[in-house]
Amino acid sequence: MRLLREPPLDVPLLDRFPRPEAEEYPQVPGGPLPMVPEYQTESSKWTEALLNTWMRISEVKAEDAERDTPDIKRYQESLSSMVLREENIRKVVKSRVCSMAIHPSESAILVAAGDKLGHVGLWNVSCGTEEGAHTFIPHNFHVSCMHFSPCNPAHLLSLSNDTLRCGDVTRAVFDEIYRGEEDLSCFDFLEENACTAIVSCWDGPVAVVDRRTPGVSPELSVDIGFRKTRTVHVHPVNKQYFLAAGSVDVCVFDVRYLRNTKENKPLSSLTGHTKSVASAYFSPVTGSRVVTVCADDRLRVYDTTSLSSTVTLLSSIRHNNNTGRWLTRFRAIWDPKQEHCFLVGSMAQPRQIEVFQDTGKLLHSFYNVDCLGSVCSINVVHPSQSILVGGNSSGRLHVFQ
Repeated sequence: MRLLREPPLDVPLLDRFPRPEAEEYPQVPGGPLPMVPEYQTESSKWTEALLNTWMRISEVKAEDAERDTPDIKRYQESLSSMVLREENIRKVVKSRVCSMAIHPSESAILVAAGDKLGHVGLWNVSCGTEEGAHTFIPHNFHVSCMHFSPCNPAHLLSLSNDTLRCGDVTRAVFDEIYRGEEDLSCFDFLEENACTAIVSCWDGPVAVVDRRTPGVSPELSVDIGFRKTRTVHVHPVNKQYFLAAGSVDVCVFDVRYLRNTKENKPLSSLTGHTKSVASAYFSPVTGSRVVTVCADDRLRVYDTTSLSSTVTLLSSIRHNNNTGRWLTRFRAIWDPKQEHCFLVGSMAQPRQIEVFQDTGKLLHSFYNVDCLGSVCSINVVHPSQSILVGGNSSGRLHVFQ
């Protein structure tokens, strides 16, 4: 019998114990896997319809024209127009949602969700029928990070504790890109062509992965001095810079100067966190802001316009981040359409998703007392449309539009 590695201790309690090696949960082998849903030996007509939709909308090139960033008043009005309807709620994965990604298409709404059992669910919200969602099992452990490729949205990359995979709908295969010797926690693309990525490990190190290199080993794996690394995020403009968050550390590093030594010093440090940091992300257009979520019940926004040794704290927002053992930890995400506004889950009643300005002002709360009765820890926003998707701990997705 194969022995399973236990996930690291900062993963919620339910994830610390390996699941039983029973027929219900056969181990996912290494190497490429066919894109066939759970409990099916071959693709059904409904699955083929979903994959065909994904392929079709990926072939449509997004408009390159610059979009005007709405002023705060117009932005609030657009938020207020977005509502949650009962038909836009669907259980897409079996267990707790740990990550999500939304396809950039403007002709259809396609959402991917990863759960704590290694499942990846795809939901064509525009389909409007029960056959619009399908679940795949490309991983053995919880899926902590997902992105559609920025240059080819026919590719969906997903990361679990042991492996980074690319779901290629044109070939109907989940390819294995990187298999780590340590438990993996997060990844982000270092280039617009998505050929290279920075990958973090729960125990602290980061690795540089190049998809063009044969095999599943990294180009470089280095110690950045962190005891834990939970998230990494690449600067949207200066892509040699990446942000790492873990324990109480949040730092900016220059990937060009990473070495196989213990002297990988950060370019900048974002100080003030007194407990573990769940996430840290650059603002989407200029990277001039960073928002962090900390277990000391604070959301913090930093000014990263100038990456000096210590960056300035702009705002510190009191926020209940005590999600406990049953919920995925909150991650505050920037709205790609509004450089200075971010969204985060909430423990408040009625259950809601909150939108803050980088000044700390609460701009809007998404809620529906009849349809939303759970905490949406993980959220994703469409890059060009007024669409928000929230994922909860039972595998349900909620679409505000």
